[in-house]
Amino acid sequence: MYLILHNIRSAYNVGAILRTADGAGVQKVYLCGYTPAPIDRFGRVRTDIAKAALGAEASVSWESVPHTQTLITTLQKEGVRVVAVEQDARAQPYTTLTLDATPLALILGEEVAGIPLEIIDQSDASIEIPMFGSKESLNVSVAAGVVLFHLRSTYRMEE
Repeated sequence: MYLILHNIRSAYNVGAILRTADGAGVQKVYLCGYTPAPIDRFGRVRTDIAKAALGAEASVSWESVPHTQTLITTLQKEGVRVVAVEQDARAQPYTTLTLDATPLALILGEEVAGIPLEIIDQSDASIEIPMFGSKESLNVSVAAGVVLFHLRSTYRMEE
């Protein structure tokens, strides 16, 4: 399983997602667009990411990729099923997503604007976390945890 982080603004969210990805056994995290990386362009450690990741920035494979749509195309050509985690009219509840032996990449989007429609359209499917209160969405790092651990427990994914 892979994660694609599209234009996540907060370094703390990136760190928290890396920590969650480690706990869920994610194979690789792609940091796309302006999503900050654990090592900046000058080769310096981002202490804000490291603080939230608690070492997961060193244990989880990650890669900075400038263009999300190019990455999606590449992954799909490699046989990876790409699923956007976003509220959308076509999205199904995350609990109804069925998996097979195909590798899976989940896309998580920018904290306020979410995932752009053109990226949702390029994805193979979209899933959402139903909300029952007055807020329309969860924090992106919390959403990552909810979906990742649901998939791990429901489908007993291989390590």
